[in-house]
Amino acid sequence: MEQKAIIVGVNLNDQSDFTDSMEELKNLAAACDVDVVGELTQNASKIHISHYIGTGKVKEVKELLEQRDASIAIFNDELSPSQIRNLEKDLDCKVIDRTILILDIFADRAQTREAQLQVDVAQLQYMLPRLIGLRESLGRQGGGVGMKNRGAGETKLELDRRRIEAKISALQKELEGLVAQRQVQRKQRQKNRIPVVSLVGYTNAGKSSLMNAILETYNPESGKQVLAKDMLFATLETSVRNITLPDNKAFLLTDTVGFVRKLPHHLIKAFRSTLEEVSEADLLIHVVDYSNPEHEKLIEVTRETVEELGAGHIPVIYAYNKAELTGGEWPANEPDRVYMSAKHKTGLDELMQRIRSSIFGDYVRCEMLIPFDQGRLIAYFNDNANVTATSYEENGTKLTMECRRADYEKYQAYIVEEEGS
Repeated sequence: MEQKAIIVGVNLNDQSDFTDSMEELKNLAAACDVDVVGELTQNASKIHISHYIGTGKVKEVKELLEQRDASIAIFNDELSPSQIRNLEKDLDCKVIDRTILILDIFADRAQTREAQLQVDVAQLQYMLPRLIGLRESLGRQGGGVGMKNRGAGETKLELDRRRIEAKISALQKELEGLVAQRQVQRKQRQKNRIPVVSLVGYTNAGKSSLMNAILETYNPESGKQVLAKDMLFATLETSVRNITLPDNKAFLLTDTVGFVRKLPHHLIKAFRSTLEEVSEADLLIHVVDYSNPEHEKLIEVTRETVEELGAGHIPVIYAYNKAELTGGEWPANEPDRVYMSAKHKTGLDELMQRIRSSIFGDYVRCEMLIPFDQGRLIAYFNDNANVTATSYEENGTKLTMECRRADYEKYQAYIVEEEGS
């Protein structure tokens, strides 16, 4: 049965994005199968230390809970341990905050062992300082939203500080092993000098849809689609796909978890190994939901998160997706952006042209004469370069091609004529 909730927020110093933030809180609740049946806000210059909201507003929330037959109060900011405790006592209902909602969604969507471990660590780190405040809530209403999978039977175990600390250590140790594997994979990519293009953007901007559109267009035989759904945080796992273009130029395309306002620091910390895919990229494609009237604000949230991950120096191409919903001209190009539609696969060529010019700038056009006893090199260049002509000479096979500068330098002994770069 769907639970009913009242959402509560404080608009500090008349924040310009407060209304959007509350709307997003409602969407986060919906993603946890919670029906928001009422909303209460307060304008203030500072957060109330003991209850987050003023005592008068606490009474209003209690009345609204009773009127709407709601059993949960959801707050738009991360609550302190004492605030949870005081609100639980005065409202006599389950009290959760934005952070718990996001943690719950992540817990639901985590598929791989690494993602599950990351979510568990983030949940436990959130719980640790809030044991007293959460004790009553988790004990009284096991299951449901607000730390999923923490039933009443587990309460004593989970709320024991030493056990939680030991569990965090054990999970982090297992996580370190998986992170080490990921780092080995990254080093292998760097060794192979394959460029990495990473999709970033606000959650539900269409990153996974764009990845699927690129796969279907350029690698239709791969069959390696990723999950794409119209909901917040549809995908948590970092998906990596090899994209090979018709001229044999190849790059790795990665799709990471979407960003959101006030993404909990516990999650950024726990998911750092996954999000590091962004900081290792050669190019970022910032996917924007152009149909969202607030898209400029969401761009800023993503920029701030990218900066926080240490990826602010990486070149960015903006893919203004869902352009078909705006009534504007598309596909269209501007110096730093492409207006497109992943759903209709329109604007992909323009985007790919931008990607090409950004990551394949080190390719050299040349001719090589490969001796007959080096046949393996013919196969290598046919697979890893854009061979435009092949002729058989007296001393070997002559290839006219465009290849990576690293290969050009490595096999310089076979160069016949350089045509320019």
